[in-house]
Amino acid sequence: MSNRLKPFLQLFVISIIYWLIAFTFFIVIRYNGLIEELAIYTDEDLGLPISAFYKYGIILGLLLGTFYAVIEFLFDEFFSKKLILGISVIIKSLIYLILIIIVLSLLSFRIEEQIDIDLPNERGWWRTDPFFWNTVIYFITASIVFSLIRIANDKFGRGMFLNILLGKYRKPREESRILMFLDLKDSTKIAEHLGHIKYSKFIQDCFTDLNKVLNKYEAEVYQYVGDEAVVTWTSKKGFKKNNCIKLFFAFREQLKKRNEHYTLKFGYEPIFKAGIHFGKLMIAEVGTVKKEIAYHGDVINTASRIQSLCNTYYSSLLVSETTLKKLKLDGQYMTNSKGTITLKGKERAVQIFEISK
Repeated sequence: MSNRLKPFLQLFVISIIYWLIAFTFFIVIRYNGLIEELAIYTDEDLGLPISAFYKYGIILGLLLGTFYAVIEFLFDEFFSKKLILGISVIIKSLIYLILIIIVLSLLSFRIEEQIDIDLPNERGWWRTDPFFWNTVIYFITASIVFSLIRIANDKFGRGMFLNILLGKYRKPREESRILMFLDLKDSTKIAEHLGHIKYSKFIQDCFTDLNKVLNKYEAEVYQYVGDEAVVTWTSKKGFKKNNCIKLFFAFREQLKKRNEHYTLKFGYEPIFKAGIHFGKLMIAEVGTVKKEIAYHGDVINTASRIQSLCNTYYSSLLVSETTLKKLKLDGQYMTNSKGTITLKGKERAVQIFEISK
């Protein structure tokens, strides 16, 4: 439940803020025209203060922002894998249209009471009402913008899209990062047995389960490479409460919870092994046609090579000494030194430790 609650709350807060700003802006650009439009129905001086319109803009933003967050979350959580994108968009658009009709109808009744004027809000009023269709067009446009921002954020990673907009990585920047290389154990045997189509679905399900625990431990996915995922943290987020270690065991528990699903559907229980290293690397935007954020540096190679030693030492999780020194492990974790190892292609030796529960 907590794995679902946190992303929902994040979406809820962002949605509320976005739609409050969107409809406040809408009131600003619509206010003068609205006064003239209402004057069609009366010769009296309405004398409505602009604060009244801001109030209704805030109400509209809160209501639509709340429903938008709930609908988007439900579709992301339960229907994104069952419905193709086009069908999903059509269904959500119909829901939003009905929602706008209901919300604007309720607001029009409230405005009627305040200004004591009979507004054309009888059944079916919205079909020919220009204010309604202006609101719908504005809402659809704002929804598209919001959806594109969410898609871009999913593509580049949490927070990275804003950094790209601000040009943070147009010039390479040095940052301290934790990298975890997660790899499926016995992947070759599983792939040969399942075939490439069923194996791809197997990997899809594994990484879907990984995504369910990422937010809780403030992790980002740098990239997926075949049956391998590269997960990253800033040093502050990764070492806080041992997030970089806890993620691995949380992912393992998530897979165990769905063991029946995997064994019935694929005949295999997925088991992952991981290697973690910490250090400074360079981050930069690369490409123009297919722009990406790329990491460059020795940390990447070292983390990858540490992960490759898991089979050698029959270990699930190996970390470098550099990483271990930054962690504050409690009694629930055990460490076991695997000695000082010279990794292939490296001049310096690296001390490796196994971490287990």
